[in-house]
Amino acid sequence: MAAIRRADTRPEVIIRRGLHARGLRFRLHDKKLPGRPDLVFARFRVALFVNGCFWHGHDCPLFRWPATRTDFWKTKIMGNVARDLRNDAQLSALGWRIGVVWECAVKGPGRQRTEQMLDELAAAIRGTAAVFGFQGLLSGTDRVVRAAD
Repeated sequence: MAAIRRADTRPEVIIRRGLHARGLRFRLHDKKLPGRPDLVFARFRVALFVNGCFWHGHDCPLFRWPATRTDFWKTKIMGNVARDLRNDAQLSALGWRIGVVWECAVKGPGRQRTEQMLDELAAAIRGTAAVFGFQGLLSGTDRVVRAAD
């Protein structure tokens, strides 16, 4: 567990480099905002999270319940999911737009084409959707973006 990183994960660094190359400027891990978003685009009032599929209980091929200590892990992961929902609600109440990039969008067998995903992510950040997200390819679906205004 000590080797698990909270910040500067490989998917997060890929997203940061790609968005910076597309002219977007951001702050990292702003402690003043609920949930301490991975990237904060103050100009666009967007809080972006780069979530690991295992730690945040994402229903994708990268997530599997551990075979041992199942009660502990279910409590831990479901607590993380509940905390994410609370943080999203608090950010929305403060007038922030919320973006989530799931680990499976960047790595794994169902990952998206990185350049195309980064272009679409940059457009979503500059856009007006209150909530947006990117995840890996699931069940033959090309790209999943959830947006709600």
